[in-house]
Amino acid sequence: MTLRMIPPSDQTYTQILKSTMLMGGSSLINVALSIIRNKALAVLLGPEGVGLLGLYGAILDIAQAIAGLGVSSSGVRRVAEAAGAGDDEKIARSATALRRISLVLGLLGGLLLAALAFPVSKFTFGDYQHSGGIVLLSLAVFFRLVAAGQAALIQGLRGIANLARINVLSGLFGTIVSIPLIYLFGEKAIAPSLVAIAAVSLLPTWWYSKQISTQPPAMSARQFGREATALFRLGVAFMASGLLTFGAAYAIRIIVLNEGGVVAAGLYQAAWALGGLYAGFILQAMGTDFYPRLTAIANNNAECNRLVNEQAEISILLAGPGLIATLTLAPLVMSLFYSAQFHGAVDLLRWICLGMMLRIVAWPMGFIVLAKGAQTIFFWTEVAATLVHVGLAWLFVSKLGTPGAGMAFFGLYVWHSILIYVIVRRLTGFRWSPANRRHALLFLPASGLVVSAFFLLPEWSAMVIGCLAVVVTGLYSLRMLVDLLPPESVPAIVRGWIVKSA
Repeated sequence: MTLRMIPPSDQTYTQILKSTMLMGGSSLINVALSIIRNKALAVLLGPEGVGLLGLYGAILDIAQAIAGLGVSSSGVRRVAEAAGAGDDEKIARSATALRRISLVLGLLGGLLLAALAFPVSKFTFGDYQHSGGIVLLSLAVFFRLVAAGQAALIQGLRGIANLARINVLSGLFGTIVSIPLIYLFGEKAIAPSLVAIAAVSLLPTWWYSKQISTQPPAMSARQFGREATALFRLGVAFMASGLLTFGAAYAIRIIVLNEGGVVAAGLYQAAWALGGLYAGFILQAMGTDFYPRLTAIANNNAECNRLVNEQAEISILLAGPGLIATLTLAPLVMSLFYSAQFHGAVDLLRWICLGMMLRIVAWPMGFIVLAKGAQTIFFWTEVAATLVHVGLAWLFVSKLGTPGAGMAFFGLYVWHSILIYVIVRRLTGFRWSPANRRHALLFLPASGLVVSAFFLLPEWSAMVIGCLAVVVTGLYSLRMLVDLLPPESVPAIVRGWIVKSA
């Protein structure tokens, strides 16, 4: 087998940063749209309405994970492998199978959720009053699964610019349709707004997918069966992962709901959305561009490990200062995105941000398991993560209230980061680079210091410490990023400033 060569390190860092900035730029636009959308929903619905929105969203995520059978994720891997080998015919076959199967799964998934609306409503809310809303969500399942199949093709071919455009357009269209619906009809429009968001998000995904010139090849039933079998074989592992992840999120919302009511569920939903907002653009770029690149060279352990270290380094340097800023300015961020009614979620947000810092560190390693196609290992690590997350949430929320859900997320990633390192160490001989060890020794203690300061010191003292940590880590990240990139790719004004401060 001929392995594709990986570019030199400076070019790799540039590629990682470019793809991160493309997806990150679209995410920043979506952050602005989220401010508008979240603020409007917080004012119009209050914590109870936001809590109901989160529960409906969790039901929709689980239904999509079950009905999708992991086909969109396995499709990314299959298309990326074909693209890495330069096999246009295989790309066309995979694309055709992916599109057709996604359409069928969308129809079946929507019908399944509609059929189970009454028991799902009873299990989640303890009554049947929300069964009509759950029936409506079946339409959103269909739209989401069809869109996921189209996006998988774009991602497998590393169409990063188009995915960034899709993100922006989906966020814009979703904001345009959801706010008027909630304004006109209030809480009754929550389920219809989720359907409308899914429907309008399909439009740009379908449009950009159609720009890819893959003429449907003549395929016999046997050939289509082989393509479908290949998609389903790996897809089952992805489905199990998605089901466990979304199932854990659903279970934790139920735990919070039972312990503190709908208001507590709303506070959790607000903190969860904000905690993942900044880290989200790093993680999204990682899954969008990094995973296909890693899959293409997964058989070369040395290059695989180097690519993971380089991706992790860029991710830590970009995410670290922003997460520490969120830890420091949590009350202001909560007021900006929501309202004063949500200030009870500030401590919860800080614990979630601590967990996100560890998630940024652990995720690049986890992609080694995916790229290697180690389905059994992948499945059991997801099972273990779900058990730890839900178990800690059940324990902490019952004893410490809603902030315990954030502590559970942090505890999950303390445990998962250690486990996944041990696994990939055995799979590929992976070790953290000296640079990444240095970065971790700055950002992780700095995050812990800021959180501890807010628990132990007066507010103003903790704020000073937090602001200093933001400045120090921000300058450090800028300096490191400039050193990693080729001189010609760094603006002259930044190079000049770095030289003067050295």
